[in-house]
Amino acid sequence: MPRLTPRVAAVLLGLTASIGYVACSADEVNDFYEFEDNAKAKPAVQLGPRPYFLIDDMADGSLKRRLLACADSEMRKTPFSIGHRGACMQFPEHTQESYVAAARMGAGILECDVTFTKDKQLVCRHSQCDLHTTTNIVATPLGRKCTEPFTPAQYDAAGHLVTPASAKCCTSDITLAQFKRLRGKMDASNPKATTPEEYLGGTANWRTDLYSGPTSGTLMTHAESIELFKSLGVKMTPELKAPSVPMPFDGYTQEDYAQQMIDEYRTAGVRPRDVYPQSFQIEDVRYWIANEPSYGKRAVFLDEPADDQDYPDAAELAGYKAEGINFIAPPMWALLKTTRQNRIVPSQYAKDAKAAGLNILTWTLERSGVLADGNNGWYYQTIDKAISREGDMMQVLHVLAKDVGIRGIFSDWPATVTYYANCMGYRR
Repeated sequence: MPRLTPRVAAVLLGLTASIGYVACSADEVNDFYEFEDNAKAKPAVQLGPRPYFLIDDMADGSLKRRLLACADSEMRKTPFSIGHRGACMQFPEHTQESYVAAARMGAGILECDVTFTKDKQLVCRHSQCDLHTTTNIVATPLGRKCTEPFTPAQYDAAGHLVTPASAKCCTSDITLAQFKRLRGKMDASNPKATTPEEYLGGTANWRTDLYSGPTSGTLMTHAESIELFKSLGVKMTPELKAPSVPMPFDGYTQEDYAQQMIDEYRTAGVRPRDVYPQSFQIEDVRYWIANEPSYGKRAVFLDEPADDQDYPDAAELAGYKAEGINFIAPPMWALLKTTRQNRIVPSQYAKDAKAAGLNILTWTLERSGVLADGNNGWYYQTIDKAISREGDMMQVLHVLAKDVGIRGIFSDWPATVTYYANCMGYRR
């Protein structure tokens, strides 16, 4: 498909603004259409039943009717839908199987959380020290190399649990070759375990271990994830994880770490426009802006306020924009609040971030389990009183998209967001 002329791009921008899109430049419009064009050769999007289940469960109203009207529409991949650790509601996170599932659900951006091994090689893990809950390491000979090898649960004479089972296993405990011998599993552990094999259990009852078998759960290096994502026709959002070991690590500095991550994209020939580097550490974002500006202008500052009294104010958000930070990503609860009538609306943080000209991403949909049981958890803390059924998730997504104006949302089950984005026209 040819690139849009500035005149046609401007017309399209005007049309998208009239239906609630966040304003973007003509180059960003061209980027979007190039993404769509490249994605045509990839497998068709397969959403499965979950989005339809959620829509059926919604309270009656105009949004439900509009979403139902799209039930037979063709769905296409969209960067509005971001695969959080892949599709980790059902697949072991940061595994090849999880990433492929997310792409099949239409996620146009996939995430590799990046950390490093003992020999300073980059791998995809949510935390440097989560191998004991996300892999089978404690039940393998490599378990002896863990910072804290498996310790069984202790019980008193009456059979009461006195000390829970424990372990602490880090990527920095083992080499890359050893890391590649492990298998991924659902992030969980069994505190009552008396054997390493029992410790591998504990998966939440709304998740599944069906895809955690001995022939699945394929772990990936960062470089391997890049090649996989290229083959899937998606954009990439690597998150540089905070090290769990003191830095420098055997002479390896934080700057070396941040640079190595970017270097692997350059080596793989990935265009900067297809990469959104992330970090909760603002100094990493500033490093990329200063030293890798072509990648740094799309760097994402992951903000995590402690509570709704800890939001950055308007001046601080404007300051981020002034120093070259263009993307900010707080948790979705920080962008929302409720009115006295229990209507979900944008928070002051959301309004201030938008006024500062920041592009807003957010996290994480489909990570809270069952909503109708009244225990909606951390991600819904500012709007909990407005949530009473599974279908309310779609209303939350609608407010984030239409009223807050987010550019994309991380999801543990991207099919939900893909359906919404296609139906509402958020395909950019």
